[in-house]
Amino acid sequence: MTAVRSTLYELQEFYLLTAKGIWNIFRRPFYSRDLIEQMDYTGAGSLLITLMVALFIGMALSLQIAAEFAILGLQMYTGRVVGISIISEIGPVVSALVFAGRAGSGMASELGTMALRHQVDTLRVFGIDPVKKLITPRILGSILMLPALTIIADATALAGGWYISTFVNNQSNMIYWDSIRVIMEAQYIISGSVKPFIFGLIIAAISCYTGFSTHGGAVGLKSSTTRAFVISTILIIISDFAVTKTILFLFGYSV
Repeated sequence: MTAVRSTLYELQEFYLLTAKGIWNIFRRPFYSRDLIEQMDYTGAGSLLITLMVALFIGMALSLQIAAEFAILGLQMYTGRVVGISIISEIGPVVSALVFAGRAGSGMASELGTMALRHQVDTLRVFGIDPVKKLITPRILGSILMLPALTIIADATALAGGWYISTFVNNQSNMIYWDSIRVIMEAQYIISGSVKPFIFGLIIAAISCYTGFSTHGGAVGLKSSTTRAFVISTILIIISDFAVTKTILFLFGYSV
């Protein structure tokens, strides 16, 4: 019973902190410098690793699909399957996982260190709302930057798939890009566009909460950082399924 009560209390605190962090986006004062710093850290700081992961995933996916389709004589559909997979599923999910591992863990570690050093309490002493100052810029920065990273990752993965299809499997350049253009339909675009905003909110909210609730010194900080990534990963996968199912339902796919 104590464990259930503790879990419910923790969920309550998480939702309250997240709601307050989102609500503060629309309230003064606006800490523009903190927002820009967070956008630089979460966006530009995560760009290189996101590009590398997306490029090789696109190449590996194209290589595997082309190999299977060659058996069936369906090589011309390689670009279509690669495009749908990357735009609606793989691009947003992989970008979010990279973002959680790099930016989310960093946010949890930074806020956890501040909590252990009582810097959060110091802000309260000086009359500064720590949620407004520390959490809101991180939530907003993540919501803005993860979609941008996802778009770049999608383009990079598609370019990797194009390289494999054209230069390794000797497929026509025009056939590949025409098949990509054909699949630019509403359900795929919406699916790939909505998910990064949801994932960005999830990662920032989880990371900020675990960082803020850190206690127990270095061991507690390690635990908070690990929890931030693990919980974010689980929720990303679950929410990806939920969003995909919802979009398919809305577009009339009975699956």
